[in-house]
Amino acid sequence: MLFVAGVVNATGVTLMLLPAAFYDSGLSGVSMLVVQLLPESVQGYIKLWIPLILLNAPIFIFAAKKQGFEFTFCSLFAIFVYSMASLVFQQVIPKFVPDFFGAGSPIGGYEKIICAIFGGLLSGIGSGMAIRFGGTMDGMESLAVMFAKKLNLTVGNFVLIFNVFLYLVIGVLAFTNCIPNSGAKDFTPALYSIVAYFVASKAVDFISDGLDQAKGAFIITSKNDVVCRALSEEFGRGLTVMEGRGFYSQSEKQIIYCVINRFQVAKLRDVVSRNDPYAFVTIMAITDVIGTSIKYSRVNDKIFKQRKQLKAASEINVEETDSDDGKNQ
Repeated sequence: MLFVAGVVNATGVTLMLLPAAFYDSGLSGVSMLVVQLLPESVQGYIKLWIPLILLNAPIFIFAAKKQGFEFTFCSLFAIFVYSMASLVFQQVIPKFVPDFFGAGSPIGGYEKIICAIFGGLLSGIGSGMAIRFGGTMDGMESLAVMFAKKLNLTVGNFVLIFNVFLYLVIGVLAFTNCIPNSGAKDFTPALYSIVAYFVASKAVDFISDGLDQAKGAFIITSKNDVVCRALSEEFGRGLTVMEGRGFYSQSEKQIIYCVINRFQVAKLRDVVSRNDPYAFVTIMAITDVIGTSIKYSRVNDKIFKQRKQLKAASEINVEETDSDDGKNQ
């Protein structure tokens, strides 16, 4: 999966962002800027993969003691694949496919907004996959972990400030025409790069935080047994019950906690309101679930329905048996 992450990230950056003169975030964006600032005669020899390795590798090696060998190895592997895939896209394929970059991006052509959105999307998916499977695609997160606390910043704010500064520098350089062959004398490269960064950040959150789309529900009710039984029969999963006490009323209540998926939220509301119209319910997003899967499954629904049918049938049989026994007596 780290290999796939590196290839996906390289696809978005080298086949969509770079041909449109847009920039990725973090050290990947710095690497792209370094290549763009080089004279055209030198750019033929120094491609994106070289500054990617030169900038990222020392940072991860320096941070290895603090972040652990496994994380460092996974990150370096993902960045190595990203760099090698960039090398293939930029130098190997054009030798066999004439004018591979002749129409701008091989995927998006000269459509800038398409290159910005889908380049950022692919870059974000690759970065999110790397984080999901134990590494990262950029050394900026490692720098943030090492220096954010010393600057009284969170890791997220450290990365955000760095990227704002990076895009400001890119905008100024483009406006002053200091970037060779950029074709722009305004802030449009920086602005399109911000669009790509926004899309990429959302993709990273979606991939790295989990795909289950879980929801956690806290239910405060005075009819604990009735609501728990109804939820258990409806969803076929475990519940956690905690004791609580109202501050103003000083009345004893029970707090039910359960995890469901986003498809089951409406059903949960219906079950709770039907059994206790005065119950207080809060529902929050959960970024990840460990220990079980709450993905919507028709197979699970079928199993739950079969269990409910069997239970109902067994209750009917018990009633019939009791009535027969009464007649015989």
